[in-house]
Amino acid sequence: MDLRLTPEEAAFRDRLRSWLGTTLPTLPPKPDRDDWPARRAYDTAWQRLLFDAGYAGVDWPSEHGGLGASPTEQLIFLEETAKARAPYVGANFVGLLHAGPTLIVEGTQEQRAAHLPRILRGDEVWCQGFSEPDAGSDLASLRTAAVRDGDAYVVNGRKVWTSHAEVADHCELLVRTDPEAPRHKGITWLILPMDAPGVTVRPLRTAVGSSEFSELILDDVRVPVANRVGAENDGWRVAMVTFSFERGTAFISDVVESRNLLAETVATAKATPAPGGGTLWDDAALRRDVGTLAAEVSGLWSLIRKNVSEASAGMIPVQGASVFKLKFTENRQRIGDLAAHVLGRASLAMSGPGGHVVEDRVNTLAFTIAAGTSQIQKNILAERVLGLPKEPRWT
Repeated sequence: MDLRLTPEEAAFRDRLRSWLGTTLPTLPPKPDRDDWPARRAYDTAWQRLLFDAGYAGVDWPSEHGGLGASPTEQLIFLEETAKARAPYVGANFVGLLHAGPTLIVEGTQEQRAAHLPRILRGDEVWCQGFSEPDAGSDLASLRTAAVRDGDAYVVNGRKVWTSHAEVADHCELLVRTDPEAPRHKGITWLILPMDAPGVTVRPLRTAVGSSEFSELILDDVRVPVANRVGAENDGWRVAMVTFSFERGTAFISDVVESRNLLAETVATAKATPAPGGGTLWDDAALRRDVGTLAAEVSGLWSLIRKNVSEASAGMIPVQGASVFKLKFTENRQRIGDLAAHVLGRASLAMSGPGGHVVEDRVNTLAFTIAAGTSQIQKNILAERVLGLPKEPRWT
């Protein structure tokens, strides 16, 4: 990529900055983290503002309602909104970053027409139903069963860590449609209406007290065959498309936040007296750690540019996605460790001036697990990129 901005791209950045500058001060206060109806309303209202201003789906093809913008314009949008601390996608996360891009690549024309405009406008919220109590990192061992009955699948089973299920309209759901097939061959990707009879949502509480994840119980739920994305028993391949978007481009704003957190940590170190005189920033080892982490963040941003370029060109960033997900999530945890070290005893409480840093550290503990554990990413890279033998399965 040519990293210099063209006059058109610079004009796009300036228009966006101006719009953010006038729009963000008009937003209402963010709702309480446990008030999910209010959080949905806040997040979808922001999405509608983006849509009305022409900034929804910056990287989506124009024929599917997006701007069809260049990869550089997409990165400008993400970086400028993160710098301005604009609302993140929030409850719109799965629809905008997982389900929508998957439907663009794999969905039928009817499915795209039914869902893509509503996702972009903020009228439709999605959740993700992939993991199960006994099939998390080993997703191919999932047991939620779907049996064909005429023009519908009858689904029974349980899902866990179902992101934003409390307020979702639809769920991207993986089910097993052929129990006799090899583990990766009998899986199907379905669009589950969350208001279907037999769907039960049980919120789960995270370490920081939030409840964005839920257990999903499915009891004789009928899902129309027309809601199948891809062919029956081809759901594993479709899910890999979803994962590539999830791992390759969905953490972009978090990389910008990593920059912000590093800068804040440096400012704190410069302002904190050291026991032997001077400040914490006088410690050469601390400065070296900051430099190493900052260099890694810079490298990750370059990889993001590559992944976004591939996604915008209609390619699925499989290799870059796994490399990025592995390195970013581990880098972010080390940034959190460094911030906690600089805060000292203040890192033991979520109250006080460093409370948001502490909350961020607890939240990011899950980063190396969510969207495929670091161990899974290493296996993907070893087997699919380097061509190494598959890891033996122990019984």
